[in-house]
Amino acid sequence: MCLEWHSAFFQQILAMCKWYVSLLNDYVESEFFLIDGDSLFITCISEQTLLPGQNLHFFYLVERFLLDLSNKGAKYVIVFFKDAEHAYFRHPTLLSLRTALILHLQHNTDAVIHTEFSNFLEEKWQSFLQESYPYFIIISDDGLTKLQTSFLNLFIIHALSKRINVVLTSGQESDFIRVYGYHIHGMYKHKDFFSKHRKEIQCVFQTLVKDLQESSTAALLSLSGHSSVKDMEKEVCETLSQFKHIWAEISDVRHIVCIVSCALGLRMYSRLQKKHQSREITPEEAEDLIRMYCLSVVFLFHLPLSQRARVRSISYHWSKPTFTFIQMHKGCEFFLLKHLTTEKLWKVDFTHLPDLSDDLLWKNVAYYYEVENEQGLNLDMGEKIKREYEYLWSIISKLAGKDDDGKSLPLRRTSISFLEKRASPTKESKNIPKLGLIPMTSMVVDEFAGDILSSLPFLKSDDSAVTSLIKQKEFDEIRHWHSGKLLSDDYDRTKSSSQDPWALRSNQKLQSFLRFYGSSLEGNISKTIVTQLDTPKKAYSDMKNSKKIHERKEQKQWDALSIEKLIHENFNLGIRKLEDFLKKCQSNSVKCTAEMAGLNTCFEVWIEQCKDQGKRLKDINAAVEVMRRIHSLLEKYKDLMEKTDYQKIVRCLRYFGFDNLACTLESSQISNYAVGMGAARFQLQYMGHCLLREERTDRDPRIQHFIPDTWQRDLLDIVDNNESAVIVAPTSSGKTYASYYCMEKILKESNEGVVVYVAPTKALVNQVWATVYNRFNKTLPDGMVVCGVFTRDYRHDALNCQVLVTVPQCLEILLLSPHRQQWAKRIRYVIFDEVHCLGGEIGAEVWEHLLVMIRCPFLALSATISNPKHLTEWLQSVKRYWQHVESVREESLRSSTTTKKGTKTQKNIKTVNKSYKVKLVLYGERYNDLEKYVCSLEDNDFKIHHYHPCAALTVDHIDKYGFPSDMAFSPRESILLYDSMVQVWENWPRADELDPEKFTHFKNKIVITKADARKYEEELKEELKNWIVHDNRMKANRVLKLLKPQPSYCSEKDMKDNFPCFVEKLRQMDKLPALFFLGMKITSSKTDKMILEEAEHGSLMEKLGKITEIPPDCTYANSQAVDTEILQKVIDRVKFMKTNTTLKTLALRGIGYHHASVAQRGRQLVEMLFRMGFIQVVTATGTLALGINMPCKSVVFTQNSVYLDALNYRQMSGRAGRRGQDLLGNVFFYDIPLPKVDKLIKSNVPQLRGQFPLNISLALRLMLLAAKADDKEDAKAKVLSLLKHSLLSFNQPRVVEILKLYFLFSLQFLVKEGYLDQEGNTMGFAGLVTHLHYHEPSNLVLVSFLVKGLFHKLCQPRKDSKTFSKEVMEQLVLVLANLFGRRYIPASVIKSKQKFYQSKVFLEDLPEDFAVALHEYNNKIEENFGHFLLIISKMADMKQEYQLPLSRTGNEECNDSKLVSHLMSCNEGRTAVSPFACLSGNVDSDLLHAETVNSVILRTVGITAGNIPVLCAKKFDNRRRRMPLNAYALDFYKHGSLTAMAQDNGIHEGEAYLLLKDFSLTIKAISVSLSELCDDDEDNVVQAFSQLSDSYWEKLQKV
Repeated sequence: MCLEWHSAFFQQILAMCKWYVSLLNDYVESEFFLIDGDSLFITCISEQTLLPGQNLHFFYLVERFLLDLSNKGAKYVIVFFKDAEHAYFRHPTLLSLRTALILHLQHNTDAVIHTEFSNFLEEKWQSFLQESYPYFIIISDDGLTKLQTSFLNLFIIHALSKRINVVLTSGQESDFIRVYGYHIHGMYKHKDFFSKHRKEIQCVFQTLVKDLQESSTAALLSLSGHSSVKDMEKEVCETLSQFKHIWAEISDVRHIVCIVSCALGLRMYSRLQKKHQSREITPEEAEDLIRMYCLSVVFLFHLPLSQRARVRSISYHWSKPTFTFIQMHKGCEFFLLKHLTTEKLWKVDFTHLPDLSDDLLWKNVAYYYEVENEQGLNLDMGEKIKREYEYLWSIISKLAGKDDDGKSLPLRRTSISFLEKRASPTKESKNIPKLGLIPMTSMVVDEFAGDILSSLPFLKSDDSAVTSLIKQKEFDEIRHWHSGKLLSDDYDRTKSSSQDPWALRSNQKLQSFLRFYGSSLEGNISKTIVTQLDTPKKAYSDMKNSKKIHERKEQKQWDALSIEKLIHENFNLGIRKLEDFLKKCQSNSVKCTAEMAGLNTCFEVWIEQCKDQGKRLKDINAAVEVMRRIHSLLEKYKDLMEKTDYQKIVRCLRYFGFDNLACTLESSQISNYAVGMGAARFQLQYMGHCLLREERTDRDPRIQHFIPDTWQRDLLDIVDNNESAVIVAPTSSGKTYASYYCMEKILKESNEGVVVYVAPTKALVNQVWATVYNRFNKTLPDGMVVCGVFTRDYRHDALNCQVLVTVPQCLEILLLSPHRQQWAKRIRYVIFDEVHCLGGEIGAEVWEHLLVMIRCPFLALSATISNPKHLTEWLQSVKRYWQHVESVREESLRSSTTTKKGTKTQKNIKTVNKSYKVKLVLYGERYNDLEKYVCSLEDNDFKIHHYHPCAALTVDHIDKYGFPSDMAFSPRESILLYDSMVQVWENWPRADELDPEKFTHFKNKIVITKADARKYEEELKEELKNWIVHDNRMKANRVLKLLKPQPSYCSEKDMKDNFPCFVEKLRQMDKLPALFFLGMKITSSKTDKMILEEAEHGSLMEKLGKITEIPPDCTYANSQAVDTEILQKVIDRVKFMKTNTTLKTLALRGIGYHHASVAQRGRQLVEMLFRMGFIQVVTATGTLALGINMPCKSVVFTQNSVYLDALNYRQMSGRAGRRGQDLLGNVFFYDIPLPKVDKLIKSNVPQLRGQFPLNISLALRLMLLAAKADDKEDAKAKVLSLLKHSLLSFNQPRVVEILKLYFLFSLQFLVKEGYLDQEGNTMGFAGLVTHLHYHEPSNLVLVSFLVKGLFHKLCQPRKDSKTFSKEVMEQLVLVLANLFGRRYIPASVIKSKQKFYQSKVFLEDLPEDFAVALHEYNNKIEENFGHFLLIISKMADMKQEYQLPLSRTGNEECNDSKLVSHLMSCNEGRTAVSPFACLSGNVDSDLLHAETVNSVILRTVGITAGNIPVLCAKKFDNRRRRMPLNAYALDFYKHGSLTAMAQDNGIHEGEAYLLLKDFSLTIKAISVSLSELCDDDEDNVVQAFSQLSDSYWEKLQKV
């Protein structure tokens, strides 16, 4: 009953929303997680390609799994609980194997293994979790037995209650650079449940463990004959002691285990036989079995894996009596291994522990002596093997107490049959068809893969496979081959603005809004561009006069401000007004006057505060502002200052007590006005954010609105020289401005040139679009515009603009379109923003395609790339290719023809110098410091604890890795580190030298700069490292602990309930405006390929609702920031939105929310009012991570999430303290566990690694471009560049060869299916496949259904009508959902028996005829790519393949044994699969089954099943449980409710909307394509898809 109670709750947990995510989400070195050892064991032992008893194959599977994680950057720890061991006692074979696995991982690998914990409820485990705080724990939700399942389920419940996330082993998959799995987020509800039911759970667990112990111990003891476990352990110990005495020098674990376990087994079995005469095997027969076992073990000593991989597969298994004896033998093996885990006096060599026995080899030996030897076959076992076997048996005989003097031969002395023939074959196998490739004639094929064609088997032209090819009509994206109708491409399919009057008015409104939106981003900085053929001469005629006029105007503005009065009345507001004036003012003389006025007024405020010392506390900010003005005056305006100005400065310094800085005047009675510390300490501790940066003062004539730094001028030079660059600089450093300079340059050059700006999200596209509209005006010929936009669902002036802002997928469409090449030639520059998306989870390969296909220069911008040098080298190789292509082309043009007389040349086009250089620009200094804080709740008040960066480090981390490269201190944090070092080591030798007042770069310096502070920081870091190196680790550890904050623990519920109070606390601290980031999720939307999606909207709205409970007279809105007219103009934008009431109400209170499900206009409202300063509080998800311009004073992370990793942390924290907005950025961690904070701070950003770049659809798109392009030479160059220059294959010749073969086999499939002819021309349904390329392999399956006429059979209209019944529509949606709505549900959810209210949830299988067609398609794919896998297996590194992935072992081949040669005689079909997999009888034909490819393929080949475009009709997890598809697409069509999506289907409403929109757009794309492909508009299929497209979109619009 107890177990049923816990099981019901666990099923509720599984029924909750589980995210299928990338577990190593842009992985970093510090992300650490746990693997439950028993879950790992269960996963690998359940592998369908593994035969029971094949231990070496099992260990290979374990090590391959762990190596895959390690190669992807994972850091993990494996935990085996002691109590979990009892679950295996009924299965001694598994019990022994589990113990061997633990020993092997401990002794033969570098993996960290914990076995000291009894279970997950003990205190030691709780302490371990608190100290380490893993990212997540990988646990199986299904055990090998019911009791083990209950144990694991309780473990999951407990982990979640500790707010440790759980990842299920069920459904885990892996590709080139990522691992995916189902993730359950630990939440407060789990903790609350566990707290309320702690006693019941403990009772359940104790009962469970007791049941396990009693039943399992009894089972094992019944096999051994002992009365207790202690008696068994005692006998093992005695036998092992006897063995040591006989053979003391042996240390190999295989010898020890074989001899001792066999002796124990024989002794115990003999004893049991005397007690129970009913045993079916006699002791003599048992001896026969053990002798054959010993011989098989001796074979293991001498046979290398290359030889053992040829072992015969036999269709026999052990008889039941034999199996019972083997179980007893394995029980002895377990107790022996258990004893060896504690053995310290004997140094055992555990190297060969994974290979203690081989059950299939043992069966082969038994089969030979039982069947073949009896039939007259008598083979010599070999002298060497014979000697070793005889010696082993002699020792076993002595230990077992046998009286036969250790005679080892003959092996068989009895006639019993140990083996029984299987009733059926072990598994279904496919025959590998004859391999023959259809010959093709194509320049692309010849140039890319010509060097390997001669080594491949091609069919003759008269072969039936060639002559039977279906010759279809050619396809081209111009006109349909039947009707002559214009056939559109993907570009034309995108919705565009029309030219009717209403559309024109809308366009005018759009342009007006874009300028308005753009001005909110940068202010009114519009610039009129004039095309310039030559660089204009600089005009100086009226410059002096205009300068004087402007200066007088600014002086009047200053006089009108009355700053002195403002500062006295409201200090902070007055200072802000002063700063705003200084930013806008251009006259140095006026700036000097303003700075002096600010100094005098701030000094007066300080004096007043000091006089009122008894009445109120002094505000150090007044003194800070005085020193800030002094810094500015002395560094920037020295030449403009009068003598009296210097005297005022000296007076201020003396009053502050900085006598070392001011020694010219003597004064008395001023100590009351001192700040109480030295000048250097004061500047570092209180003025760190105000310290002057290394900024240039000389203007650059190319930039009007600010003075660029040196590295920024380098960027300008790169653009001027038409060079390419990879630019890596922190967020807020000012790297994006180069993009707009590049645009301006192209606009000035001509009216023809185009610059393309590529952004990862539509939100960023809209932002850049508005910025360009606001920045640039230009008079252009009719039909041309300055800026256009192109996204998957909208385009505006895309091909008639000079600046195109787009997403990667859309630019790829244009570059691969055969008839857009003329436009592509106009591209002069491409700007890639957030280029680190190249290593992203979704759409990364598209970024690669663009970077290698463009001929023109580019700028690649990012703040988060850890290997920019590698990226730059790859791009340099691409540019060298294009340089070669251009030189060949120019040479060809020169040699063929010359320009004819009278040929008109284009005018007004400036000559462009071509450059193929790619420069790397690195800038690591953030303009503004970031300070971090952790928050805790104490006595109903929030405590804000400063988080020093060093608090994230440990002594071991510093010793091993040093300080992270991007870990910077604020000047205040340097002082804190120094003070802590002094406190810990009283007699520290360098304390005086590093004292701030005596430090070389600070001493007697009135103006300490940021560079000086950075030198001090580096000196302190180096000193702390020296402490660690020179045996002062304890002191260094104390320093780090001293800097670590100690926030008090508070429940998630309390933190959630008090969230509004925390917001109010930030306002009191003057830390608003702030962005509050909740859990963020990055997911796929097939229409956009990469969008940022919301997390829990309900949680977000709940928090917002609590904020609005503040009384009406209290608001976060800054009414002074925006006038009423502008505010109304912004709010009017959302008046027709369904959620406008909530959005408007919150906005007027100064609060906003920003996530992917909010309509674009709603997000823009929040963005604009936040930038203007009206909205002060915005809760957001990852939608703001990628480049959206929303500068703020503070960023708050309010929710721990699997998506909050190092990359997202850096992207989001970069919003704080943007350059020109704040001098200091603040990052707050609210309810984020401290260990997680540590990892975020010290972790590095991920390296960019290449993804597998090819698929069938891309191959077809490339062939379409090459065959039908207007400029075939240009098209061929693009295609070859894409094929030859993937990031994955850079400097990897073996990978290049694999890609060549993959491309060839993709073409083979396309030719066989009628998409290509032998000349590489596109045919038939090629257009539909390419239009749906982002849905592979579903696009290919869809076409196969069309070709077979299945849709015509399904889509039968009503009688006397062209409309279709509800049943037909739902059946059509069912088919499409199986193809395009593939979202799997974990197998365990099926058992939950959850009640569903509106949705069916589990998607039905395809109708039978469709399922048959799908099976046929999969067979073709598996056959085609099975041949591919067979061929590339020759490229594997066989030296590595014959070794375990983590622990390398090997033997020399045995050639002198005829018996060995006989047993290892299977040579055919064992060359293309892993030799370890061969031990379980797997052969090459298993590569024809997509579901087994990952398990059997040679691991060094680097190909996974994900590269084979199979569409599984049914998917199973690693426990062979069915994983159903989520029926969300069909369910919504039936009930039209988003609420049901969340309630029943487990998909949050926002995410569901995006998925359904994607599904709807896919239907529309199919509908449009079919209407173009079919010349009969009345065709039933065309009509059915049109009706479905309209009805589905209509339902979606209603929500």
